[in-house]
Amino acid sequence: MKHLILTLSIAIAFILAGCAETGRYPVSGEECGPNDPVLSLDASDCVAVPAGI
Repeated sequence: MKHLILTLSIAIAFILAGCAETGRYPVSGEECGPNDPVLSLDASDCVAVPAGI
């Protein structure tokens, strides 16, 4: 049952994220621009911290 709920939640999130207009962020709806701070992010900037630390 937990797997079904998790799977449905993920599917719904992808469907809703796909509903954003081109040139807008899907969650906030803000317009994308050339000065967005996320443009300078790299995969190495995203570090997972183990739980309990």
